[in-house]
Amino acid sequence: MAESKTKLPFSLSVLTIVWCWCLNDLDGAEGRLEKVNFVVCQLFALLAAVWFRTYLHSSKTSSFIRHVVATLLGLYLAFFCFGWYALHFLVQSGISYCIMIIIGVGSMHKYCFIFALGYLTVCQITRVYIFDYGQYSADFSGPMMIITQKITSLAFEIHDGMFRKDEDLTPSQRDLAVRRMPSLLEYVSYTCNFMGILAGPLCSYKDYVAFIEGRSYRGAQPGPGGEEAAPWEQHTDPSPKAAVTQKLLVCVLSLLVHLTVCSVLPVGYNIDEQFRATASWPTRVAYLYISLLAARPKYYFAWTLADAINNAAGFGFRGYDRNGVARWDLVSNLRIQQIEMSTSFKMFLDNWNIQTALWLKRVCYERASFSPTVQTFFLSAIWHGVYPGYYLTFLTGVLMTVAARAMRSNFRQCFLEPPQLKLCYDVLTWSVTQIAVSYTVVPFVLLSVKPSLTFYSSWYYCLHICAILVLLLLPVKKTRRGEMVHGNQHPAPSGKQEERNSSSGWNSTPVMNSVSSVKPEQGQEQGGCRHRWSPQP
Repeated sequence: MAESKTKLPFSLSVLTIVWCWCLNDLDGAEGRLEKVNFVVCQLFALLAAVWFRTYLHSSKTSSFIRHVVATLLGLYLAFFCFGWYALHFLVQSGISYCIMIIIGVGSMHKYCFIFALGYLTVCQITRVYIFDYGQYSADFSGPMMIITQKITSLAFEIHDGMFRKDEDLTPSQRDLAVRRMPSLLEYVSYTCNFMGILAGPLCSYKDYVAFIEGRSYRGAQPGPGGEEAAPWEQHTDPSPKAAVTQKLLVCVLSLLVHLTVCSVLPVGYNIDEQFRATASWPTRVAYLYISLLAARPKYYFAWTLADAINNAAGFGFRGYDRNGVARWDLVSNLRIQQIEMSTSFKMFLDNWNIQTALWLKRVCYERASFSPTVQTFFLSAIWHGVYPGYYLTFLTGVLMTVAARAMRSNFRQCFLEPPQLKLCYDVLTWSVTQIAVSYTVVPFVLLSVKPSLTFYSSWYYCLHICAILVLLLLPVKKTRRGEMVHGNQHPAPSGKQEERNSSSGWNSTPVMNSVSSVKPEQGQEQGGCRHRWSPQP
């Protein structure tokens, strides 16, 4: 109880700052009231999460009550924020559940996937091209994107657990496999709970149910040297207070940066005719980087706040590190420091919108029988939406990722010694990476084809041309899966650390993970190197 009292004043101060921001940001007759609804609902969810953990802890009440309350609060927030459009959440979830029951475990994952993604796409087309083109509002298709991830993930996990043989599953698929059909209450609680209904992030069904039932604090306590020890069960739950406070502080700082910098440095100014005609190339390069840097804090704010909400409710605990410090990053969606200090395109993507990239890997990349990269890219593009700028960003991102990997694998080993040379190399690769990422995501922000092509033509498509030349000139070889590998790059060995243990950093400026950045996973298929996949912002 004392813990909740220490959190409430800080949460209320965050609420005050955000409320002032929303009122200050209202513009025109439409007023952007949906933005006010969204942030206020998220902060209400934060307070509700503290209450949920304090008064409806798994040690004090049944999992049935926790499911019911989490669901009712989630539906209340959805209807408050989106009105009757929130019925789409129930329609999509309800029909998908009926498909699971009627079709059977042998094929229901395919039908659920087609229906959920198709329903989402129809809603996105309707919203974009009929009602609200070009508006980054708190539209109802945003939560539907997360619900689509949950529905399809669960369908594949049920198929793995109730139909496929264990020997045919990868270690992560066995770990996530669901061995019985969820009840309707469990299913709706998973898809529509108040902690993730508005901004996610995605979590696995087994992790969510373990949290509701109070089993999420079991794990293997590390020994003195960091080695694994026998499983244990904690008698007192680790407190999320420090993690939540730290994440709320990040939210406040991100919001302040967004308020003070973003409006002064609009991304659209990169295509301003006078700016393009008069600014020098160094000025244009610097402004490109700074304007895209200023555009990121709003995503830091939204994703970190969503993470804090889950942690405040007691969800997101991932065990202890080798120093015995509790880790609350099970459902974290980004690593800000790694993003801003990235020295490679892959490193940037690996730490941006983590949970979406894991979803793309689990439901598509590791299951594709042919051309996994192409299929996963296509899925990511459809899931993101129908703005043409998204597709320009993804196509450019794939090109940049493959070219960057080729450059790194051919030249990095030449700059590892001495330390001074490696430092110069790191500074150079950081600069190139940040400019390349900024160059790539401009269409994602501009949305439309004409302004996006105006930007690229003003840069003479220089990075596109450089990337193509790299792919043409550097040596290439194929792995057994047919993936192209440049220079001295070899398939990475299977690591003992599994994808779920590295899920504290991934892709949605909305979600832009680029096609070949999936990290190796424990016990992956023999066919060779599976990279952590990435298409999203």
